[in-house]
Amino acid sequence: MISTKRYLTIAATSILGGLPAIAAATNGYFAHGYGARSKALAGASTARPLDSFAAAVNPASIAYIGDRLDAEIELFSPRRKYTVDGTPTLAPGAFPLNSGTVESDSEWFPVPAIGWNHRIDKDQAVGVTMYGNGGMNTDYVATPNPLCPFPGGQGTFCAGTTGIDKAQAFIVPSYAHSFGDGRFSLGIAPIFAIQRFKARGLNAFAPFSSDPGHVSNQGYNYSFGGGVRVGGLAELLPGVRFGASYKSRITMSKLDDYAGLFAEQGGFDIPESFNFGLAWDISDRITASFDVEHIRYSQIESVGNPMFPNLLTKRLGEDGGPGFGWKDMTIFKFGTEWRPDNLWTWRAGLSYGEQPIPKSEVLFNILAPGVQEWHLTTGFSRTLGKHDEVTFAFMYSPSNSVKGPNPLSPSQNIALEMEQYSFQLGWSKHF
Repeated sequence: MISTKRYLTIAATSILGGLPAIAAATNGYFAHGYGARSKALAGASTARPLDSFAAAVNPASIAYIGDRLDAEIELFSPRRKYTVDGTPTLAPGAFPLNSGTVESDSEWFPVPAIGWNHRIDKDQAVGVTMYGNGGMNTDYVATPNPLCPFPGGQGTFCAGTTGIDKAQAFIVPSYAHSFGDGRFSLGIAPIFAIQRFKARGLNAFAPFSSDPGHVSNQGYNYSFGGGVRVGGLAELLPGVRFGASYKSRITMSKLDDYAGLFAEQGGFDIPESFNFGLAWDISDRITASFDVEHIRYSQIESVGNPMFPNLLTKRLGEDGGPGFGWKDMTIFKFGTEWRPDNLWTWRAGLSYGEQPIPKSEVLFNILAPGVQEWHLTTGFSRTLGKHDEVTFAFMYSPSNSVKGPNPLSPSQNIALEMEQYSFQLGWSKHF
């Protein structure tokens, strides 16, 4: 008989095998939106019911979207690199990096998503969606490194090809109930989460770890957990809607194979977040929406703990041990939708959020350069007959960077940089 752990691993492999591309950060490592319609509005959809992926932002929205099936595929392209300049410190205990610019390989990724919604009666609806987050994928090849403290060392940290691969998949059933003649609704969505993680080329950090054998090169490790999202939607005035939702911290099982890398012996929970939004029907054909999203990255020790001074008092993997030093992030999103006729809908959006990596934390974040701030989006939907519709979304996130000192070689500076492109195509079936 297959053990429960073995069964869950097989299930996770099947699901995450379809999500190899959840590979780089947009708002930290949260997506800028969920579903092509939301993404074309830069994610401004908390008060704007659009499709079955609405439950990923505000489960109260599914009360208004009817019976439908949505299937989508995104082609996502993050361009990550880091640059080192300055004079390397060669004193004992220093860890200088090789000067120059190193680009991460693997620049194109397919990302699937699927959602289903069913209206039980005029007031109640249920649905289920599957989608993902990412943000920690890098792949720096093992180039010669003459600054390694031992002969033959290669790569960023002298331990060969360097990088991490982290993906998160979510299965989210949802329920919503409307009342007040449909002017108000409340929704709830339990969240079942699966994580997959792999690290390479980090063995140079083993002497700083509480578990040196579980820092790097352990292959893929899986983690499971759950949380909940709740939300509400209200029509304040005719054509003016307010939406709000809260996603709890998602408690995950430990990444045991990397217990010597992440704080709390391999802990990597998913942080809580808040969404607030307004949508206004300016006319019968134009709708504007505005959202604010707040993500509490600092609550998660492995994400929010700084490398220094923690590394001076704690070891990697311990409670309170070093992490990536990410700050909380607040994102402002604006989107507009124009419906010129019954066949076409055109969308555009803009979002901004200050990136979460302080200048003091650039060394460790070579592995996870989530420095994006601006997102420019557009897209359209086109009906095909009575029941079918196709949707397209495009996102461009301009190049952004953060630069700071190498704490293990203070005369050096490290600049992290990334830009992104996304093309998403969706098909919807109305029943």
